[in-house]
Amino acid sequence: MKPLEGLRILDLSRVLACPFATMLLAELGAEVVKVEQPGAGDETRGFEPFFDFGTSGYFLACNRGKRSITVDMRKPGGRQVIRDLAAQADALVENFPTGALARRQLDFASLRAVNPRLVYLSCTGFGQTGPYARRKGYDTVFQAMGGLMGLTGERGGGPVKPGLPVADLSSGLWVAIALLAALRGRDSTGQGAHVDFSMLDGQVALLTIAAARLFALGEVPPRLGTEHPGRVPTASFRCADGRFLHITASDQHWAPLCRALDLGDLAALDSNAARLEQRGRIMEAMAAALGAMTRAQAVAALDAADVPNGPVLALDEVVADPHVQARGSVVPVAHGAATHPALRLPFRFDGFADPAPLPAPALGADTDAVLAGLGYDAARIAALREEGAI
Repeated sequence: MKPLEGLRILDLSRVLACPFATMLLAELGAEVVKVEQPGAGDETRGFEPFFDFGTSGYFLACNRGKRSITVDMRKPGGRQVIRDLAAQADALVENFPTGALARRQLDFASLRAVNPRLVYLSCTGFGQTGPYARRKGYDTVFQAMGGLMGLTGERGGGPVKPGLPVADLSSGLWVAIALLAALRGRDSTGQGAHVDFSMLDGQVALLTIAAARLFALGEVPPRLGTEHPGRVPTASFRCADGRFLHITASDQHWAPLCRALDLGDLAALDSNAARLEQRGRIMEAMAAALGAMTRAQAVAALDAADVPNGPVLALDEVVADPHVQARGSVVPVAHGAATHPALRLPFRFDGFADPAPLPAPALGADTDAVLAGLGYDAARIAALREEGAI
């Protein structure tokens, strides 16, 4: 069995952060019922890129393993469906603007009345309280306001966003952690809880060692490209063939690195403190040495010396990498009559079934079956459809 089998999650979220979280839980065994707007569904169903079978790759990347039902929560019948689903759920996840579900009597206070054991997680940009509570935002807004973008970029240059939506994806991880923690607590107390998660809070919490430099040294770390403010060497270098190699070395790696790159005159700088003082000299010497070698030559020399290094790979190189292939990180997944590649979760269990990528649902594919599981008969389902509630 999978570790989360038996867990029921009602997913009222859309786009990326929370759908990513609930997909992780679904592939770990939870039953996730995704509630979508009739006719349109999650906005990401219309986002590019599209596979040649017409389905959004964006949607497939974050909604595998779920059941999809269509419910219009603006209709009285739709709101009752949500209440009935919540009555049987272990957890509910939503990312509506602050106050939106309270106006429909679908907030935590309202649903706790029908299920005292419900864990209810609200994910918003800025949280339920504070001066920004009603502000809107997206991934890059939270990167900017949470400090990540201010730390990222070339030396002396302007801010740069990472190549992935880090605020959304890391928020998804925070949401999954919070849900599992609250559910574990619920199992001990018998009482549910409301989790107020702010995506800005999530970014601030990731500042960790950058914040440590501020708290300990009063230093605002500058943008240094691929270098590290407190460690030398840590950087990417261009090799003779134009490819980049990233190297990170600690004190124990310094002498072997100097031998591998023929930098004997720098070997005496065998403490990080000494190397920090000589950062410019070291970077110049390493850039010259690596600039005279192809990346393959540099990797071979550093691997032989047991110095941590890694080629900076493009995405197509990553998925084709022999180690990534051997670990089974990319696998085919069925989608109707078609298949598409997908990234599996990075867990390998001994004692539970390993999670494997599951198909994503067609819009509303499970509406009738889920409602029947609530005890709705055919006539009631037909009436809801007539109302436009499903």
